[in-house]
Amino acid sequence: MKLSLYEASVPGFLQALAAVSGFMDKGLAHCRESGVDPEAMVETRLYPDMLPFRFQIQSVVHHSLGAIEAIQSGVFRPPGDLPEDNYAALQALVSRTRKALQQCQPDAINAREGAELIFEFRKNKLLFTAEGFLLSFSLPNFYFHATTAYDILRSKGVALGKRDYLGGLRMKT
Repeated sequence: MKLSLYEASVPGFLQALAAVSGFMDKGLAHCRESGVDPEAMVETRLYPDMLPFRFQIQSVVHHSLGAIEAIQSGVFRPPGDLPEDNYAALQALVSRTRKALQQCQPDAINAREGAELIFEFRKNKLLFTAEGFLLSFSLPNFYFHATTAYDILRSKGVALGKRDYLGGLRMKT
């Protein structure tokens, strides 16, 4: 079975982003039910040297839509200064990202297979192929940050389970 660049990335991004949206909705409901300010969630970290929930959600976006944009342009850079989004703004960011990824054309992404991609980080430039970048860098980072966001909400008492993390499975019809 041959798996295209599009199939290896966008459907998984969409599945996980739908799950992120769902567990963020549950996080907001938990805040409302328990009288917790959702903005406190935005600042929550699992450990003092880890970045907060806000960064985790922004990174999920950067390693999904940002990765697809990088494949198309041939250049990936870490985001600059990130906005101090509140909970509602983070939910909107995830929603916009899902809509943008739904508009991706498989042929346009698949046409970049084997294309060079430069990851620019400070003075460093790392050379990848499009698929090498996606499979060895962006996908692992995407899932790391989605998992960390899930874990932050879970650590604050949001009733989440594995199904919330997995989202809608892509089953044979």
